[in-house]
Amino acid sequence: MKGLIEMVSEGRGRLFRRTDGKYLIYLPVYLAEDSMFPFKGSDSIAVHVSFEMGGPERLDIRKWTEEDEAKRTHQVKDIET
Repeated sequence: MKGLIEMVSEGRGRLFRRTDGKYLIYLPVYLAEDSMFPFKGSDSIAVHVSFEMGGPERLDIRKWTEEDEAKRTHQVKDIET
């Protein structure tokens, strides 16, 4: 259909390791610039990444929140003591 804009909610990305040892997740432009993509408004955004140990090979990625920061700060204090 001419003039119809296709919305996408999935795409093939890539997880790769840079020469400095950091890992990056690449997302295709068509996915990240889709009008329904959940992360908007910035060139860089803090995200919370998690996975289930022993579970399916899947990452959960969501926007970093103040609650995440409080948990991280608490965990760091526990490690330091």
